[in-house]
Amino acid sequence: MARGNSFVVETNVHFPADTSQLFDAIRKAIKVCAKWSFDEGLSQWRQYDHNIRHIKRMRRVVQQLKHSTSKKPEKKALKDQQIKQALLDYLAAVDYQLQRAVRTGAELGGLNPFRLSQLKGYIAHAEVQMGQIRRRINEEVIPHAEKVFSIFQPHTEWISKGKAGVPIELGLRVCIIEDQYRFILHHQVMEKVTDSDIAVSIIEETKQRFPNLRSISYDKGFHSPDNQRDLKVLLERVVMPKKGKLSKIAKAHESEPEFRKLRRQHSAVESAINALEVHGLDICLDHGIKGFNRYVALAVLARNIHRYEALMFKQDAKRHRELYKKTA
Repeated sequence: MARGNSFVVETNVHFPADTSQLFDAIRKAIKVCAKWSFDEGLSQWRQYDHNIRHIKRMRRVVQQLKHSTSKKPEKKALKDQQIKQALLDYLAAVDYQLQRAVRTGAELGGLNPFRLSQLKGYIAHAEVQMGQIRRRINEEVIPHAEKVFSIFQPHTEWISKGKAGVPIELGLRVCIIEDQYRFILHHQVMEKVTDSDIAVSIIEETKQRFPNLRSISYDKGFHSPDNQRDLKVLLERVVMPKKGKLSKIAKAHESEPEFRKLRRQHSAVESAINALEVHGLDICLDHGIKGFNRYVALAVLARNIHRYEALMFKQDAKRHRELYKKTA
């Protein structure tokens, strides 16, 4: 009997406010220009550190301004105008440095294509963030699909799983399949997909590695009519509660003693998830999506080794107890 569930592995990023994202982009663009200019013997970026601190101070002014909670319209309007002006000043300072960076890229681009590519990436990020801030000033709602939550870890997703005390997590979901002996048979990093999207595909991949797999237990998040049908073709038993109000047939099926027994055992997968998180997989410290996949895979491997050693220790302890009884 296998059990499947997903959890969030966070990426090592700060809270993705658009002003902070813009500061990250222009800071890196300035540093690339400064290093590049110094290497070529140019001096137009000699005050790069001062420029970064200046923009940082302006960003801090924006962050410290809060919308008024006063019931008087004039006070609220005054505070909103202060925030708007601070944002416009911040954007003007960033735009000035951004235009300088564009000119540096045009001047030195033929000398180092790699650095030019780096610089263009940071400039593009800065332009996106500036455009979104201007739209927000004009009270436009930014669609979720257009938002970037980290310029350094662009694969980061904004995930709300409804956990008590943890409303928002920044990272990627990871789905694991665990067997009855508490070994993790397979895992999948979930980019821009939900539990119901991978419920069948991860079982197909697991069965390729472990053909003797006969049953699976999922929670409601993996349910869909198609998943119920497809999984029953692949496996002998599927324990996956349906969402919403149950029909008489579905209610009778989920009330069967065997279904209820296997459903109660499903929570054991949380132990594997907790072990992964406690031993370092609560947050990924590697960089990029390749690093993220590698980090997760190594954590799963380490968990299986840890589980194997625990079983070996248990067998050795049992063998020593039996030997002691014989010699006592």
